[in-house]
Amino acid sequence: MKYSLMVIALAVVITGCTSPATRDALQIQDQTILHSGFGTPQDSHSGAPSPEWLDMYRSVRSTPAEADLQRRLEALGPRKDNYFGYKAQCWIKAAQDERGHRDQWGFIEEALFEAGKLTAALESGQGLSADNPDLRTSSALRPDIWKDLLAAKSSPEFPSCTDAQRLTACAEVEMYRAGHEAWTRDFKGSKQIVDSLEKGLPDIGTALAACTPPPAAAPVVPEKITLQGDATFKFDRSDLAGMLPSGRAQLDGLIQNIKLTNDLTNIRIEGYTDHLGSDSYNRRLSTRRAETVKHYMQSGGVAVPMTALGMGKANPVVQCSDKNRHALIECLEPNRRVELNFMRRNSDVVPVDQSTSLQPVAPAAAVVEPVLAEPQQ
Repeated sequence: MKYSLMVIALAVVITGCTSPATRDALQIQDQTILHSGFGTPQDSHSGAPSPEWLDMYRSVRSTPAEADLQRRLEALGPRKDNYFGYKAQCWIKAAQDERGHRDQWGFIEEALFEAGKLTAALESGQGLSADNPDLRTSSALRPDIWKDLLAAKSSPEFPSCTDAQRLTACAEVEMYRAGHEAWTRDFKGSKQIVDSLEKGLPDIGTALAACTPPPAAAPVVPEKITLQGDATFKFDRSDLAGMLPSGRAQLDGLIQNIKLTNDLTNIRIEGYTDHLGSDSYNRRLSTRRAETVKHYMQSGGVAVPMTALGMGKANPVVQCSDKNRHALIECLEPNRRVELNFMRRNSDVVPVDQSTSLQPVAPAAAVVEPVLAEPQQ
C-alpha cells in the first residue's frame, strides 16, 4: 500500500473548508486533526503510516481475508450471539462500508484486524476483552456519546440483554468509523454518521428496559402467623435474653415483610401455654412472651399499632393424655405458641392460620461485572 503525504496535505486543504460549526459539533479530542492547510503535521502521529504499521495490517486488507473472517464467525453458531460476536460482525461491516467508499487510509485494515482478534478469542474462549482499541486512523470525538455507551455496558441488565449488546457494539464501531472520517478531515461525513447513530441511541435504553425484570412483588403478610413457643423462647423463659436465635430470625424476617406492607392497621399478639402449671402462672408467662415479641418488633422499626395479650392455656391446638411427663410435655408443644393476627383496611377475611418458620429477608446476591473501559483513543 502506498501513501502520499502530498495527497494527505491536499485532502486537508480541501476538507479544511468544511463549516467550522460542523467540525466543532464533533467535539474532536485530538487537536492535530483541527489543523488545516499545508502547515498540517505529516508525521506518524498525524497519520503517516510507519513500516511497522504496514507490516502488521497489509495482510488483512484483501476481500478473501474478509470472507474468511465471515465464515469463521458464522461457524461459531450461538457462541457469537453476544457483545463480542456482534462487535466482530460490525467491524466487518465497517470495513465493507469503507471499501465501498474506496477508502485508502488504512481503516479497512484496522477494522478487519479488530474483527479477527474478537473472532479468534471467541473460537478459543480466551482473551476476550471489552476494551476499545487505539486506532491510528480514527480520532476520538463526541465524548458524551462514549459516556452513554459506557453507561449502557455497565448496567446490571447488559450481560443478559443480547439486543442491548448488539446495539451497543455496533454503535461503538460506528463511532470509530465517524472518528475515521474526522481523521481524514471529512467532518461533514463524520457528522452524518454521528447524527444517524445518535438517533438510534434511545433504542439501547429501550432494549435494556425490556430486559429489566419486573420489581419483585412485596412480601405478603398473611392474616395470621403462628410462632412455635419452643422454637422462639428457651424453656420457661419469656424475656428478650431468653429468645432463641431461631425466634429472632423468624421475627427479623417478619419485620422486613411488614415494612414492605402498607395496608396493616393493627397487629394482635397473643401468647399461649399448655395446661401444665397454674392458671395464674400460665397467664403471666403467656403475657410476658407476647409483650417481648411486641417490643422486639417495635425495636425493629414496626410502626403498626400492636396489642399484646396473654391467653394462658386457652384454645389448645392438641389434646394429649400421655402418662409419662416427658412425653406429655413433648406432645403439648403445639399449644405453647405466639399467634400474630394482622388487621387490614377494608378486610373482612377470617384469619387463616399459616404456621411457618419465617426466614430473614436477605438482599439479592449481587452479580459483579467488570467495568468496561472507555475508548483508548
